[in-house]
Amino acid sequence: MRGTIVAVCRSEKTGTRKEPCGEGIFIEDYGLENDAHATRGIARQVSLLAEGSIDKMRSLGLELKPGDFAENLTVGGMELFTLPVGTRLKIGGEVVLEISQIGKACHKGCAIFQAVGACVMPQEGVFARVIRGGRIRTGDDIEII
Repeated sequence: MRGTIVAVCRSEKTGTRKEPCGEGIFIEDYGLENDAHATRGIARQVSLLAEGSIDKMRSLGLELKPGDFAENLTVGGMELFTLPVGTRLKIGGEVVLEISQIGKACHKGCAIFQAVGACVMPQEGVFARVIRGGRIRTGDDIEII
């Protein structure tokens, strides 16, 4: 199974939407450089969300863009939440992520949940650890290894 990186996103503060930045440096056992959620030694260093998951929320009438669910990587062409924990993903020929968690509790301040009473992150958000670092750019291939 292969997909494409639709967007690389980061934020300076936790609890906010992330902004697309075109590319980023992913640091081994840390996360995305200059991102508020990057932390050494934790399981949720990077967040990923499939474009199809965002489309489900768009079908409810929301205007959404990559990063609105605070995901670091928006991925096209893959149904990420169906992959088992432990799956390794190779991105752009050098970066390797390992899925560490599927879904998370939606925090009370989630703007999407407050607007429509639903959010895809609790069931379809994917979290990963950075196994091998490097640069990820919008348009890079992502594949299961």
